[in-house]
Amino acid sequence: MNYKGSYKYNKYDKEVWELLKTRISKSEIARHLIKKYNIDDSEDAVRHYVSRLSTTTEHTALEAECENVGIPLSDVNHYWYKGENFSIHVKGKQINYFDIRDDIIEDMKAHSPKYPKIKYPKIKDGHLLVISPADIHIGKLCSSFETGEEYNCQIAVQRVREGVHGIITKSQGFPVDKILLIIGNDILHVDTPRRETTSGTPQDTDGMWYDNFLIAKKIYIEIIETLLQIAPVTIQYNPSNHDYTNGFFLADSIFSWFNKCKEVTFDVSIAHRKYFQYGKNIVGTTHGDGAKETDLALLMAHEASAHWNNCTHRYFYTHHKHHKSSKDYMSVCVEVLRSPSGTDSWHHRNAYQFSPKAIEGFIHHKEHGQIARLVHLF
Repeated sequence: MNYKGSYKYNKYDKEVWELLKTRISKSEIARHLIKKYNIDDSEDAVRHYVSRLSTTTEHTALEAECENVGIPLSDVNHYWYKGENFSIHVKGKQINYFDIRDDIIEDMKAHSPKYPKIKYPKIKDGHLLVISPADIHIGKLCSSFETGEEYNCQIAVQRVREGVHGIITKSQGFPVDKILLIIGNDILHVDTPRRETTSGTPQDTDGMWYDNFLIAKKIYIEIIETLLQIAPVTIQYNPSNHDYTNGFFLADSIFSWFNKCKEVTFDVSIAHRKYFQYGKNIVGTTHGDGAKETDLALLMAHEASAHWNNCTHRYFYTHHKHHKSSKDYMSVCVEVLRSPSGTDSWHHRNAYQFSPKAIEGFIHHKEHGQIARLVHLF
C-alpha cells in the first residue's frame, strides 16, 4: 500500500461514510465536521479529506485491512492485491467534472455577493428596455496594417461599456420598469487553448483564453450592476458558435454571482432559442447560426405556444451576421442585430466589411409593442 502518514481526520471516517450515503455534497459534510468538532482547518482541507475518502468507500476488503493494521483509509492512494490467481493494482476512483460540479456551484452560490434590496419608483405606463451587446468577440485581434482598423480586448470592453451607456442615455425619455439583457452571442472569440472556435476554426487572437474569460465576466457584472439602478433585469443567454462551451460556463458564473440578488432573474439554459413575455409582447432571441430565419416564426408558435395567443406583438432578435436586417414573417418581425467588433483578416479577405458597427437596444410598450429602436454607433 501507498499511504500518507497523516491520521488527523481518521476518527471521522465512519461518520463521513454514513453522510456520503445520504448523497449530500462534500462541501456540506466538510462544514458539518468543522462546526460539530470545532476543527481548526480550512473548509478546503476538510473537503479534500472527504473527497479522498469518498473514492474508497466501495473497497470493503481494503477497509477491513486498514482497520486491522491501523492505517487511515482516507490516506490510501492505491494498492496491490496479490491473490492466488491474480496480482491486481487498484487505483482510487478518478474524480471527474460531474463529481465536483455540484460542489463548485454550491460554493459559488455561497460566496455570491449580497446586493441590497432596491426600491424602484412606481411607474404607471411602463416600458421594456431590451439591450443586446451582440457579437463582442472578446479576444479577437484586428490589425489596421491589414484590415484598416484596430480591435483587441481593450477596445472590445470600451465599446461595450460606451454602447450600453449610450443606449441607457437614449432610453431616458421612456419610463422603464423592466430590462431584458441578452448575453452570450459570441461574447468570447475562441473556445479552446489552441485559439480555435468550438468547431476548431483557427482565429487571430489577443490575450490568453483565461484572461479573456475573466474580462468578459467583469464587463457583464459591471453592465448588470449599472442596469439594476434603472429597473429589475432579466438575463437571457444565447449559445453561439465561437464559444459554445466557455460561453455557457460564463453565463453560469454570472448566474452564480447574482444568485442572491432578487432583482435579477435568469434564463441561462443551453437551449438555442428563448422567449420572454412582456405585456402583449413576446420576444424571442437566438444567436442565428442554427435554425433558418424563415423558420423562426413557426418555431415561436410551437415553442412559445403558451404565450402566442395572448401576445399580438411578436419579435425575434438574432445575431451572428454582424449586419442589420429586419423583415416581417407573417406576424413575427425578425431582426438581425449589428456588432461592435472589428474586421479581422478573414472578414477583410472575403470582403465582409464596412457594415456600421453598433450596439442596439429596443423599447417595447406593454400594449403597443416595439415603439423605438436605439442605436449607438462606433
